[in-house]
Amino acid sequence: MTLHRPPLPSPLPITLSWGIRQLDVKNDFLHGDLAETVYMHQPPGFVDSAHPDYVCRLRRSLYGLKQAPRAWFQRFAQFIIGCGFRGSVCDSSLFVYHSGSETAYLLLYVDDIVLTASTDALLGRFIELMKREFAMTDLGALHQFLGITVTRSDSGLFLSQSSYAQDIIARASMTNCNPVATPVDTQPKLSTTFGPALKDPTLYRSLDGALQYLTFTRPDISYAVQQVCLFMHDPRESHMQAIKLILRYLQGTLDHGLFLYASTVTGLTAYSDADWAGCPDSRRSTSGYCIFLGDNQISWSSKRQVIVSRSSAEAEYRGVANVVAETTWLRNLLLELHIPLRRATIVYCDNISAIYMTGDPVQHQRTKHVEIDIHFVRERVRIGDIHVLHIPSDSQYADIFTKGLPRVLFVRFRSSLNVCSSPVTTKGV
Repeated sequence: MTLHRPPLPSPLPITLSWGIRQLDVKNDFLHGDLAETVYMHQPPGFVDSAHPDYVCRLRRSLYGLKQAPRAWFQRFAQFIIGCGFRGSVCDSSLFVYHSGSETAYLLLYVDDIVLTASTDALLGRFIELMKREFAMTDLGALHQFLGITVTRSDSGLFLSQSSYAQDIIARASMTNCNPVATPVDTQPKLSTTFGPALKDPTLYRSLDGALQYLTFTRPDISYAVQQVCLFMHDPRESHMQAIKLILRYLQGTLDHGLFLYASTVTGLTAYSDADWAGCPDSRRSTSGYCIFLGDNQISWSSKRQVIVSRSSAEAEYRGVANVVAETTWLRNLLLELHIPLRRATIVYCDNISAIYMTGDPVQHQRTKHVEIDIHFVRERVRIGDIHVLHIPSDSQYADIFTKGLPRVLFVRFRSSLNVCSSPVTTKGV
């Protein structure tokens, strides 16, 4: 099971105090033009009495058609590209406008749109163009997007899902539960066969799915949620207890969320870690990483590796390969956003052997079977995009994505990930 959150938008609009607006398209699927030939029965109440056996040929999409989402996206993309935007190669939901000193970013998720621009005049112009083409509602400053509450303060943006977390706790009938300091204990990892099976796994699977979405603004629970998601096929009582521990932790941190600071974009910094052979059943390792753009955490992952690693160095190296792939994608995405990075990405790893493997051109007997990862990382290091450096374990923030930590260390790492309580002073976006 992989818990991986798509990267957040660039902090550049926050740093430069750009306006961020939110729009909603009405009846979005009705705007799409169908390229395929699709027929439907005449709807009840509108049957042609002269030709009751005739069918209708659709030229526009309707709700319920499997072609409707694609038709709507193609229709919107064609229009917005005609307005001067360019579709992103790295992220199909992103459109970028750049002309001289003017820049605008647009994110589309079905019928929800987030738009930001370098000037208020440019922002207003694109909103008017879209209103003329589609029936839509201007919801004003970005405040609630896909269940995520956005609060702007003098120092940045605060992203929170506190209401959603409360709903999850209520779904488990734990509204009055006692809070705990960490979402997972420091004991060995959960096993597939430990404890009796749940009689009805419906609630377990429902809570698992809900908690996965909560990790979008709560990276501090990513590892704990990743662990319980491994057993959705056959949950046990011990696995349900692990979920309840997560909910008790959330009960004490409902006001927490992810903060994006208005900081200068200096470069990408990543932390990578792996817990070698941690799974008691398969002996697979758990790898995790977090990536910062300037002072802001924009991407993170907690993932069980797909194959068994023969040594801790191999497990760590596979984790480094994962984060290098992610940072390579992020560098390309930032290039499309017209924020080219001039300095190499720094990847911190606490395993010296894995670091040596990134720069050693000799293929040793112990590393032949990880050849693809070896060559991929070494190539990025050789061209100067990546520098892999050593970091002490007590400063390895990625530990929070691979194992249970003691309370003091967990709280310190959580703070370093910019997970904090809500700011007091707010202002309009």
